[in-house]
This record gives sequence, structure tokens and C-alpha cells, in this order.
Amino acid sequence: MSRLLFAFALLLILGSCGGRYAPPSDVNDACVIVHERPRFLSAMERSKSRWGVPVAVQMAIIHQESKFVGNARTPYRWALGVIPMGRQSSAYGYAQVLDGTWDDYRKEAGRWGARRTDMSDATDFMGWYLNKAHEKLGISRADAKNLYLAYHEGFAGYARGSYRAKGWLLAVSDRVAQRAYNYEAQLISCGVM
Repeated sequence: MSRLLFAFALLLILGSCGGRYAPPSDVNDACVIVHERPRFLSAMERSKSRWGVPVAVQMAIIHQESKFVGNARTPYRWALGVIPMGRQSSAYGYAQVLDGTWDDYRKEAGRWGARRTDMSDATDFMGWYLNKAHEKLGISRADAKNLYLAYHEGFAGYARGSYRAKGWLLAVSDRVAQRAYNYEAQLISCGVM
């Protein structure tokens, strides 16, 4: 009987570990997000204060990149449909940041202990990166569509206009812009903004 009780207790402990990076119950409703995860809102507000990128824009890009899953990763690539060949990229965490870009951020911002799975660090990164897009490319900090395009394509790719040949990406950036608009309206309606 004690083995059964031990196994059950171990199963409960291990089962409770999986929710650490779970998203809020409704990632399409900004009010639900900030109600269930008030620290997310605090992190985004700090990033806005430091970098000037609106909360709704940050939320919309995080939604597109990870759906608010803290340990999100890109899918695996497969050879012959059955042999795993590694992930599509090194993108990881709430903001789906590539290894090299994350290292640049930690070095430039002096945030060596920052983790991509921490919302406060991810939103600070996002503010840093999107502010750089504003400074280098002249994109308004409130322009979710073009900020997302620069986020996805990188500064050089955006400057070249590489996104113009990617109809799917233009459609995604339109959805990001609409989501930012919706999130802002929701945050106003629930008295957060």
C-alpha cells in the first residue's frame, strides 16, 4: 500500500510541474490575460515605460509568437517524415527569440541573467528590439503591423522589403495589427488602460 501511495504522490508532484509555462485560459481576451496573470501586465508596463512600446502591441506580438506559452519552441524538422532533424530554429520562449539575438540583447542591455521563459525579461527584450526598429527604421512604436514585420524579418530584411514577397507574412502582420487594436479596446473596457 505504501508503494501505491508513494507512486500517487509522485504522480501528483510531477503533474503539477507542467503548468508553469501554461498560457492564460483565453489568450484572445486581454482582460482575462491580465486578470489571470497580473505580473504579465506589470512586465509589459515596465517595458512600455522603458522603451515606449504600447502594452497592446507587445501583447499582440507575444500572442503571435508563442500564444503566451513560456517555453514555446519551433516545431521539429523531419527527414522522410520520420527522422527528427532538430528544430526549425533556435527561437524560444514567450517572444520566440533566436539564440544570437538574445545574446545581443543580454550583452547590450546588461541583462546577463535574463531568461526567455520569464515574461519580464521577454517583454523587456521585445521593447528593446522594437525600440531599435523605431530608431533604425523609423517605424512608429505603436505600428504593430510594421513592427511585427521588422521583428520577423530582422532590420536588414525589413529595410530590403523582403516581406513584400511573402503574402502569408503580410496576412499574419495584418492579424497582429488587428489583435493589437482589439487588445487595446479590451484593456480600456476592463479599466486597465
